[in-house]
Amino acid sequence: MPAGDTQSSDTTTAAPTTITPTEIIHVDQRVVACDGGDGPLGHPRVYLRIPDREVMCPYCSRLFVVNEGVGPADGH
Repeated sequence: MPAGDTQSSDTTTAAPTTITPTEIIHVDQRVVACDGGDGPLGHPRVYLRIPDREVMCPYCSRLFVVNEGVGPADGH
């Protein structure tokens, strides 16, 4: 950049967006498989690890919530 030129930077930040789950599924395990649930209209099967309490599928926004009393992940 030549001397004397200034570059303005955009200091505004967008508010974080909240994704509304398409479905909430309660599970008894810490690793779940999701394929979108619509047969051929679904998405590729992905396996999601639930480290804390819940995880959302990045494809279809299904929210998987671990039921109370489920132990910690077994390391697999």
